[in-house]
Amino acid sequence: MSSWTTVCQFEDLIPNTGVCALHNGEQVAIFLEKSEQKVYAISNYDPIGKANVLSRGIVADVQGTFTVASPLYKQHFALASGECLEEPENSVKSYDVRVHEGEVQLAN
Repeated sequence: MSSWTTVCQFEDLIPNTGVCALHNGEQVAIFLEKSEQKVYAISNYDPIGKANVLSRGIVADVQGTFTVASPLYKQHFALASGECLEEPENSVKSYDVRVHEGEVQLAN
């Protein structure tokens, strides 16, 4: 059984826009997909641009995959898995996330 840590309130999320939260000493980019109201969490660190910027990227559907494009070099990261579509070897960590009683929580 996982334990969960609250990182923000659901009402803090803006559809199809990222926010950054600190979780266990790591920056995490959190996104709310507008149509299905599903929350995703991936590492905020862009391994190609070498900066914590993914929460500020542009959200898009790329051939049926909900992604964020890095604001630096524009690679697309799948929000469900963290996979980099253009360079899979540069994928990022994804986190188990849930909304519980209005709070966005990440698994520890």
